[in-house]
Amino acid sequence: MKIKSFLPLALLLTAGMAAITGCQKGDLVDNPNVASSNGVVPATLILNHITAKLIRNDEQPFSTGSKSSQDVLSTYVYYFGNNNYNFGNTEDSYDILKYAIALQTQSTTQLGNTTNKYYALSQFFKAYAGIWLSQRVGDIPFSQAGSASILTPKYDTQHDVYKAALAMLDNANAILAPIAAASPNTVLDKGDIFGLTNLQWQKLINTYTLRVLISLSKRAGDNADLQIPQKFAAIVNGASSTYPIMTGNADNLVYVYNQAFNPYATLNLGLQPYNSYDGIGLPYLNATAPNQDPRLLVVATPAISQVQAGNAPGSFASFVGVDDNQSVSSLQAISFNNYSHSNYNRYFALPGAYNGANAEPFVFIGYPEMCFNIAEAINRGWVSGPSSAAWYTNGINASLALYKITDGETLQIADYTGAALGTATVNLGAFIGNVAYAGDNATGLAQIFTQRYVAMHLNSGFESFFQWRRSVSTTNPNGIPAFSQGGPGIGTANNLIPRRWLYPANEASYNTANYQSAIQSQFGGTDDPTKDTWLTK
Repeated sequence: MKIKSFLPLALLLTAGMAAITGCQKGDLVDNPNVASSNGVVPATLILNHITAKLIRNDEQPFSTGSKSSQDVLSTYVYYFGNNNYNFGNTEDSYDILKYAIALQTQSTTQLGNTTNKYYALSQFFKAYAGIWLSQRVGDIPFSQAGSASILTPKYDTQHDVYKAALAMLDNANAILAPIAAASPNTVLDKGDIFGLTNLQWQKLINTYTLRVLISLSKRAGDNADLQIPQKFAAIVNGASSTYPIMTGNADNLVYVYNQAFNPYATLNLGLQPYNSYDGIGLPYLNATAPNQDPRLLVVATPAISQVQAGNAPGSFASFVGVDDNQSVSSLQAISFNNYSHSNYNRYFALPGAYNGANAEPFVFIGYPEMCFNIAEAINRGWVSGPSSAAWYTNGINASLALYKITDGETLQIADYTGAALGTATVNLGAFIGNVAYAGDNATGLAQIFTQRYVAMHLNSGFESFFQWRRSVSTTNPNGIPAFSQGGPGIGTANNLIPRRWLYPANEASYNTANYQSAIQSQFGGTDDPTKDTWLTK
């Protein structure tokens, strides 16, 4: 993919001001004394921009990311759009990459070394940008991307993108290690909107590395040079000072909403207050209701028709999911009384949900996911020593903690308007018993996938979809948990969930020869979303 030649850095930063949300902690001001890309721009301003723009609108709650995982689905086109999987041409991650390169350059110039904290974060963000795009489309320009002298960069294979990204992540960890050891609880930089300390950034980098490594599970046996199981084991079993990882929810990468400048996603997306036109997806319902999972009682409403039929409002039998195989028009034709919807009082009520005060935190990369990733690696035999059951249980408990669910508490059950219907009592003993780990076998692996999926409800962007895609096989085409596909609601030519996005729309025009070569080598000459990339074959 072409990254057009850089504007002077000061102009680039100034142009980015309009797009940065009110959650930024510093202003990017045009400096008339900085005339070229050789000028000095404080690294803190560059870091501010990257962290403010890291999370995209379609990765936030109730967005395309939630629909792609059949987490929350639309039952009315006008308010919530379609549920179809016509991903089309993907966005790109060039803004993250070019600012990461700028952070690398400026940190080296200003501090005179490549062992400073900003350089470390530049390596993390470069790796993040490459993985972000590659997991969507396949081969991408990476090693030559961002060069002002190479306007048509070559495509690196997906294998090489991941190999380079893993090396960058390892370098970032090594650079931060002595910094975090010297001042672990010091906030790395006030320009970081996430407010992480030196140690928390190091934990985040290693936790993210575990995500990347587990995403390579289908390639672990045929790419010895990547050392996938070995690297995973080195992080999990390594000394905490060498490879620290998250130890609890306090280390989560959380996107914080505020009412004045950055209201909760339902308002950002123009969905207030129409929760009666969304529906809890059937995969989420099937992963929670049979297990008596109290998270369902917290995030959703019972179907009014089921309550009218005599089921108690707090009974799991009162909750009904939406099947993505059905077109939105057919879902719309059915009364909204027949579905479970997102909890109005939690996500939509005025004015509380404008700042997400009533909702669980939006965790982008977090401890619950990390626990399940480690449990999966142990299940697969990558790591020996730790107990997969313990990590699996830690993940469930950490997810419950995000919802502040405690055993024996009384939950208020309301309808889709927020009107009280009754109460329910949390029985964690019954739930934990129903999801007790079955052991390091296929059943246990399915449990890990399912509980990780539930923990990512309205969280983690598209990661839930990527994890599901990785679980798909010829013997299990609907994945874990089972997603609906085959019906008209999927919206693709074959009514099946696509394997990838199309390349960014301008790719064929600006980097034609390299683009066509990459399409030919991967997909036989057609940018085909039904075909797997190296990552998921």
